[in-house]
Order: sequence, then C-alpha cells, then structure tokens
Amino acid sequence: MKGGNGKIRITLVKSPIGYSREQKETLKALGLKRLWQTVEKESTPAILGMVKKVSHLVKVEEVP
Repeated sequence: MKGGNGKIRITLVKSPIGYSREQKETLKALGLKRLWQTVEKESTPAILGMVKKVSHLVKVEEVP
C-alpha cells in the first residue's frame, strides 16, 4: 500500500489488551476504540506509519 492518494479502511480485529500503552494510544489516535470498529482515513504517510505500528491488530483495505 503506497502513500499518497485515496482512502483506507482500518478495522480493529484483535484486542489491544496485553500490548504496550504506545500501541493502545496509536489505536486511539486512529479513532479505534472497540473491537471490529471500522474507520476510514486519508492514505497519508502519517496514517500509514500508525497503521504499520499496529498492523498485527488491524485489517487494512483500500477504499475504491
């Protein structure tokens, strides 16, 4: 997934319980609070960096 244009859909698929506070704060910054909650964000380098930090907890899809 390349940065730049478009949007991405991010879904929280695994609980952050037991993971570091930094990862929990990253999820909060992305707007994810509950399991299976989905948000749509612009595909910017900052957002993609946050997604990379919590990639083991989320599912990411490109929005057409």
